Amino acid sequence: MTVTVRDFRPDDAEAVVRVLREAIPPLLTTAEAQVWEAAHTPEAARHRVLVAEADGEVVGRCQTGLAHESPTPGNAYVNTYVRPDRRGRGVGTALVEAAEARLRGLGAARAYSWVLGDGRSLAYAGRRGYAPRRSAHFLRLDLTAPLPPLPEVPPGQRRQLGQPPLPEVPPGVELVPCTVFEDDPRPVFELDAAVTADEPSDVGAELDDYTDWLETTWGHPCQSRELATLAVVDGRPVAFSAVVTDGVSRMSSAMTGTLRKYRGRGLASLAKTATLHKARAAGLREAFTGNDAGNAPMLAVNRRFGYEICATEVRHVRELG
Repeated sequence: MTVTVRDFRPDDAEAVVRVLREAIPPLLTTAEAQVWEAAHTPEAARHRVLVAEADGEVVGRCQTGLAHESPTPGNAYVNTYVRPDRRGRGVGTALVEAAEARLRGLGAARAYSWVLGDGRSLAYAGRRGYAPRRSAHFLRLDLTAPLPPLPEVPPGQRRQLGQPPLPEVPPGVELVPCTVFEDDPRPVFELDAAVTADEPSDVGAELDDYTDWLETTWGHPCQSRELATLAVVDGRPVAFSAVVTDGVSRMSSAMTGTLRKYRGRGLASLAKTATLHKARAAGLREAFTGNDAGNAPMLAVNRRFGYEICATEVRHVRELG
């Protein structure tokens, strides 16, 4: 089998989605998103999407570029997936070699890569000189199953004898969709930046470019500002549950978190509860999320919602020399 590596083209989008869905089913994406992302990455990232073509069809995809939001210079990424029925035929190797050569040309010092958590993938990464760092889990929730009750909003609302108590929205807190900040999203950006800075990571990220965030996050075609929920205090968002969807039946939590000052009050859980109920009412049937394996508090929160681990990836790093 002859493998050809080339740049992604818009007409590859459906084939790339097939690769991703078969290689790692919990990863939510669409053909529209693939085209959009290829055209809307920051120049500083030097982002590039490579595809591997064999027998006239796309059977692998690699995203590569510089981790421009990392405070440590020289960090880069190489994330490669191959269709399961084409693994073991040199497809992944061709993509990774092409990506690493490009990164060396850009002056990158090290490449980080998410590797599927199965024995075969981990062994391959080790043979190529990638060392494991940290793990992350994908979790799945059946939205057709019972959900935690919606938060109780009206103060003093009484419940029937024997009915379990509803989670209460604390006084002074309002749960609203992201669309409330449609005219001026900067407060949402500031919340996202603060929560992202606290997220466990071996690379780290600093969101300091509002214009870039508006284009690549707020404006992403899979983002649902109607389903996303914010907890607002005195007009300021202090916790949130962001959402991306495939527009058909699946959603994924893009980020859930709370400003440090407001943690310990259950605000992120309340926002996520509201988001999941809205998603189910909109006809979505599956919800996915991702957690760092060491983030025990968030894993516990998601287990209380009913999420179950459905896949694992391990972050690896290789010094490029």
